[in-house]
Amino acid sequence: MKVIMVDDEPTMHLILRKMLAKMPDVHVAAAFTNTKSAASFLSENADINLAFVDISMPGGNGMEFAAEIELAESHVQIIFITSHKEYALKAYELSVLDYLVKPVTQERLERAVNRARMNQRGVLSPLLSTAAPTNPGKVVLKMLGDVVVSNEAVRVKWISRKCAELFAYLQLNHGKRIPRSRLVTEIFGGMHQSKAESYLNTTVYQLRKSLELIGLREVVRSENDGYALELKDPMIDYIEFEKQVEELQVIDIGNIERALQIERLYTGDLFGDKAYVWAIHETEHYVELYASFVKRLAAMLISLKDTASAARLLLKLNERNSLDESVIHLLMRIREMTGDKKGLTALYTDYVRLLSRELGIRPSEDLIHLYNRLVSRFSDRK
Repeated sequence: MKVIMVDDEPTMHLILRKMLAKMPDVHVAAAFTNTKSAASFLSENADINLAFVDISMPGGNGMEFAAEIELAESHVQIIFITSHKEYALKAYELSVLDYLVKPVTQERLERAVNRARMNQRGVLSPLLSTAAPTNPGKVVLKMLGDVVVSNEAVRVKWISRKCAELFAYLQLNHGKRIPRSRLVTEIFGGMHQSKAESYLNTTVYQLRKSLELIGLREVVRSENDGYALELKDPMIDYIEFEKQVEELQVIDIGNIERALQIERLYTGDLFGDKAYVWAIHETEHYVELYASFVKRLAAMLISLKDTASAARLLLKLNERNSLDESVIHLLMRIREMTGDKKGLTALYTDYVRLLSRELGIRPSEDLIHLYNRLVSRFSDRK
């Protein structure tokens, strides 16, 4: 994957280069301090897949640049990286892939790049394939890390954030009729009743208008003072992820590569940073499913002595939930296997302090015994 960077701060170029260098198959083709030079470069280099763009720059801002790219119907995907959170809503009105707020973490950047890979190569569907699609009407829903609806040719541009939320709510209920009263409470709670009902009417209209671009206006069906979403055989990423996880009950040396591919399908939590309150139970379900799968995968990688791959996956889990003792357990084993006594002690000590500071408790007796046992092995080797 070839990428460019557009940011008026040269320091940001260095930071991004170092972070991107840790990702396979990512090549930084060029870096620019202004959008004019970047646009000129893109017009002469059709093989660029992704652009990391700052929003606030002298001589042409990132919003204008993204709009120009969209009007030119370029296949270049845009990821905004900026310090300005207030631009987020407007950014999502454009067909940008993601919006990252500085300082960007390695995991958050990897999630955005993985999403770009999915769009480029079609892990779930060949959205940007130059070959003629075998089923041009196939609908793809990417709900892990975002709310994206597309077919093989076009991606839906949401008219408002509320119409994206309404789509997500109806989709999560799998074609069931949802009463208007429930939608008013769940999506427009806190508003005056009459105002909330008016907003619901507007949002339903906006949703149908948004879906019209790919011929799906009629899938939002009105019925008995409620609404239902009726999609015919869509490809849904979180359902595909769960299906593949359930199919791989046992991870072994013969299917380890497939397991690693399945892990990459999880490009973020359900609906991403939107974090809808009404979806908290479903979100937690997939978070736990992912964590359980990764821990099984990491355990197998450890048994195969691929400690680097195992550590990478476990550190992602640790960043998500630093209180998960089972993850610390596996990371401690890796430290001992790699002969990193100092790292083992630091990991254990930091975890003990975290538990004391956040919860006022000690680690389990099992973890304490494990630490003492692993430390003693270093003494035995001497």
